[in-house]
Amino acid sequence: MSEKVRKLTELAVLTAVSLIIFVIELQIPNPFPIPGIKLGLANIITVYAVYHYKAHEVAAMVAVRLLLGAVFSGNFMALIYSASGAFLCLVGMLLLRRFIDERHLWIASVLGAVLHNTGQMAAALIVTRTAQLLLYYPFLIVSGCLAGAFTGLCAQIVTARLKRRKK
Repeated sequence: MSEKVRKLTELAVLTAVSLIIFVIELQIPNPFPIPGIKLGLANIITVYAVYHYKAHEVAAMVAVRLLLGAVFSGNFMALIYSASGAFLCLVGMLLLRRFIDERHLWIASVLGAVLHNTGQMAAALIVTRTAQLLLYYPFLIVSGCLAGAFTGLCAQIVTARLKRRKK
């Protein structure tokens, strides 16, 4: 199998896995009264991909997941918030991978979560034109840091296990 076909297959599988995780997470009720708070388990795959694929490949994977996630959830309005958060996070993490090595993925994931929440908040402020939404921002940042640490640690464990398996 050629290198291009192998990489395309890997990216397709990663996209499918992240989409499956996203759909499963949709079934979990939000225990918090604040909209936008969730674990973001599909980001485990994104964090892994940021450190193992080229920027345009990860961006394509995230774009496909976001679009299909909107289709499967039936919530196209959420696509505005998801996309703004996801791509701000992605740009930030792609920059961070130059300074934060693979052994500290969780740190990049926490910072990525903060950027994700910031992107979502910016989109919400633009769409709703309601400055009162900023009252949610501190709660989003705290929950984002916790979720980012969890998903980052999961991505770090996955990366370490896959490395051992390749040896």
